[in-house]
Amino acid sequence: MLSALLNRLSWFASPLALLVVWALVAQAGWYPTQLLVPPLHVYQAFVELLGSGELREHLQNSLSRLGIGFSLGALGGLLFGTAMALSKQVEAYCSPLFHTLRQIPSIALIPMFILFFGVEETFKILIVVKAAFFPVALATSEGVKGIPRSYFDVAAVYRLPLWSLLKDVAFPAAAPPIVTGLRISLSRSWMVLVAAELLAADSGLGQLIELSRQMMRIDIVMVGVVVTGLVGFTLDYGFRLLEKHLFRWKPRA
Repeated sequence: MLSALLNRLSWFASPLALLVVWALVAQAGWYPTQLLVPPLHVYQAFVELLGSGELREHLQNSLSRLGIGFSLGALGGLLFGTAMALSKQVEAYCSPLFHTLRQIPSIALIPMFILFFGVEETFKILIVVKAAFFPVALATSEGVKGIPRSYFDVAAVYRLPLWSLLKDVAFPAAAPPIVTGLRISLSRSWMVLVAAELLAADSGLGQLIELSRQMMRIDIVMVGVVVTGLVGFTLDYGFRLLEKHLFRWKPRA
């Protein structure tokens, strides 16, 4: 019990150390206050934004875009990855283009997406769809391909329809790599979304950071950066807990 408690407390060691170093460097005056804002000023800006509701509004807009884009991208990746694993024709025709496109960083496509779709919600949701689609599709394809052939032979003997084959055989057997792919794609989607909001948006955490930078409110910039990191950590950690719960039967290394 004591060791578990100490392990949990150790999580706060590195953030607290960083906070102390940040405060000491800011107090030493090595950098202008306009560039390196003391932690206390950042906390005051956080309380101010929280009280006015501005931070909540920006965060809600970002999470709404993330939810829609990630859901569409993950679902499409799940279906396409399964089709590519089960159908030699789909793999033969689509695999070269798929593996080429997945190497293109999502951030590199932002200017092109802005030209095609403008700076409204469609552009930001589609860039998240792209970021989510490829990791999920790749993880699903590799996971389904790794299923022992005997599973499908038994399904063929019982003449399972396609939906039952997917629901009762393919997805459960390939669940570990699929869930890992979902976790990775969610983190990537969040980072790409904030980057897109930095460049072209009228709301969201990325836009909050960019507008604050233009007004030289570095304290609010730091609030946006810290909140972005905390949200990303929370999403990733939540998926890790889900992964651990779903696959608690697996022996730990």
